[in-house]
Amino acid sequence: MRTALVIGTGLIGTSAALALTSRGVTVHLDDHDPEQARTAAALGAGTGAPPEGPVDLAVIAAPPAHVAAVLADAMERGLARGYLDVASVKGGPRRELEARGLDPALLSLYLGTHPMSGREKSGPLAATADLFEGRPWVLTPTRDTDTEVLNLALELVSHCRAVPVVMDAVAHDRAVALVSHMPQLVSSMVAARLEHAEEAAVRLCGQGIRDVTRIAASDPRMWIDILSANPGPVADILADLSADLDETVRALRALQSADQDERRTGGQGVADVLRRGNAGQVRVPGKHGSAPRAYEAVVVLIDDQPGQLARIFADADRAGINVEDVRIEHAAGQQAGLVQLVVEPKAAPLLKEALRERGWALRQ
Repeated sequence: MRTALVIGTGLIGTSAALALTSRGVTVHLDDHDPEQARTAAALGAGTGAPPEGPVDLAVIAAPPAHVAAVLADAMERGLARGYLDVASVKGGPRRELEARGLDPALLSLYLGTHPMSGREKSGPLAATADLFEGRPWVLTPTRDTDTEVLNLALELVSHCRAVPVVMDAVAHDRAVALVSHMPQLVSSMVAARLEHAEEAAVRLCGQGIRDVTRIAASDPRMWIDILSANPGPVADILADLSADLDETVRALRALQSADQDERRTGGQGVADVLRRGNAGQVRVPGKHGSAPRAYEAVVVLIDDQPGQLARIFADADRAGINVEDVRIEHAAGQQAGLVQLVVEPKAAPLLKEALRERGWALRQ
């Protein structure tokens, strides 16, 4: 691949363009908002000048509702040798293209893809060249997909240092409804409970509520586009979740009963949903997409001052300990916080001893 055209210079489009330009590909940028394209170009994502002829690959990074129209226009104008989109829903764009009566020869030049990466922020200023590094990038070829287009898509994924995953488009839409679209709505619904909560209650927020509501900061306009393109599968999963919620509410009400048998039944119901949660959580892939592993957290109190994290990582390095993950919980109203250094269980005692020797205050 020597040349590419990125249509849509938001977070995903600009990040892909940054990755391609860093690998020596000449990238042309286009957007319905010229100012946004100019911003992406100023960041080094490519040039706002139109290509002089067909490019090797056109990347359509428009919202799901507009992907088919943008694709059809680009294909009918012959802007590239191959075309792909990066929308989070895959079945809809292809069906819309087919409904437009597009020439089958042109359709063979299209491949639906979805990089499973993003941020709470949107727009070109949030873009980074390493946004996709190590993340799955779904490809949904059909039996009619041109081999050269598939190869171009694989080259794009390689340039972005992502991991290619081949799936059927319908299966992909069901999967993202479960692991992406439904969690977004649930996070937003939990966060909505805080909107009018008493200030005294909000001040008690800890890491748990921060974890659950993190993605609720996402752009509503973007998510309306995404959910409008995949409403059926998301609604089906939310209906199942609603049934679980109803059962859990009944179980909790039973715990208020004066009848001992009802309280016992309620306790069993709550325990059941918690156990099922445990069973589902351990299926979430671990580090580098590997099977989940048991780790131990070493909790350290640190001051909110420059260099503290660098020091603690350097001390772990001197002890020969590899930190598998790190989490930070900030103390409300204090210039301090708790850092959880996640390590292999056998390494935890060694790390604790090394940190104590270097003056760090550990917590249980």
